[in-house]
Amino acid sequence: MQNETDLVQQLQSKTHKEQAFKTLMTLYKERLYWHIRKIVISHDDADDVLQNTFIKVFRSIDKFKGDSKLYSWMYRIATNESITHINKNAKRLQITNEEIQQHAVNNLKADTYFEGETIQLKLQQAIATLPQKQQLVFNMKYFDDLKYKEISEILETSEGALKASYHIAVKKIESFLTSD
Repeated sequence: MQNETDLVQQLQSKTHKEQAFKTLMTLYKERLYWHIRKIVISHDDADDVLQNTFIKVFRSIDKFKGDSKLYSWMYRIATNESITHINKNAKRLQITNEEIQQHAVNNLKADTYFEGETIQLKLQQAIATLPQKQQLVFNMKYFDDLKYKEISEILETSEGALKASYHIAVKKIESFLTSD
């Protein structure tokens, strides 16, 4: 596998951009899909947001300066695209972002792409009750096993604030899961 610096150079070159972009998609498509899916919950929405994310990456790759890892930069784009998607849906349906999330979780049972058990559904319901920032931090730390430093780059927030958000999110989820 080539290193990230070489891939970025190829992505930013006119002659190699398309081939390098295919490589980029192969390397990151699945990881980004699951990151997006945890935010927007629905498979169809995740596919749409993933497509928008890759379009934005393709159009913006020349602006990538290398201040962070390419993966962190793409994660930030995917996160922002996911939030934008939720906000647009909420506005279109004239409901809150939290209601959009709750609705998406409630539809998981009918989603043919969701293979979760009852406990996984309950966990998703618990996560949906969290404020958006806590949801993002929890998903990235718990499911994606990212380091606080990586999450800090993606969300552009201090590591200390992220640790506090994660701790609070865990407590809220534990409370939700043990409340029955």
